Amino acid sequence: MPRNVVVTGSGSGIGSALTVLLRARGDRVIGVDLRGGEVDADLSTPDGRAAAAAAASEAAGGVVDAVVTCAGTSVPGTAMVTVNYFGTTGFVTALRPALAAAPRPRAVVIGSISGTRPTDPDVVAACLADDEDKALAHAGRAVADGRARQLYPSSKAALAQWARRIAVAEGWADAGIPVNVVAPGIVLTPMSAGLFDDPEMKKVMDTAVPMPLNGYLQPEDVARAVLFLASDDNTHITGQVLYVDGGAETTLRGPEDF
Repeated sequence: MPRNVVVTGSGSGIGSALTVLLRARGDRVIGVDLRGGEVDADLSTPDGRAAAAAAASEAAGGVVDAVVTCAGTSVPGTAMVTVNYFGTTGFVTALRPALAAAPRPRAVVIGSISGTRPTDPDVVAACLADDEDKALAHAGRAVADGRARQLYPSSKAALAQWARRIAVAEGWADAGIPVNVVAPGIVLTPMSAGLFDDPEMKKVMDTAVPMPLNGYLQPEDVARAVLFLASDDNTHITGQVLYVDGGAETTLRGPEDF
């Protein structure tokens, strides 16, 4: 039987690559994106997330076998908080009843190696407290203080902590819903293209995210890891952060941190 898989950010990058792989194995993909998906939605607002989740659930007949959240932004600004964190957590939480209705549900969120880097602790704390107004206020101060680039790692660090918390919380593991994070290194996508166009930024990335195994990633490299975690074959893996990063996390943190 084909599985109903909801993929946010399905129009480009990792989401597009994953959609191709899912459909190739016979799954039915319900793509959610700003435009051009099966569900067009703006995940940067609470109303947009609620409407997107309702539409995706309806398109799946109330039964969602897997959800994968690939939507995100790397443009410095408060959207990093509203889209990357709340756009994921709010959407996945709203889909929980439809996931629980499936016989073998799965949830995978896209994190980042940047979640291991320095963050704004106030932003992270407000995110984990589910206080979007406070998170936005702290993010706005970070932008005003010239610390906007801290917001991406902050959003991804908070997302990984959120996933690990809910993975074993009531309504998730006890409902048979594994929740995992795939955290890529630097991926060659339209979202990162502008960074590679800047020689200085590329030099910074190469230093900040060393990837000794095979270098930069293609979207398909990440999508293949997601494919397993979102599949029926994943029966007992939950609450994990899988770094698909060519060894960057090990290089940066060292072998003692695991």
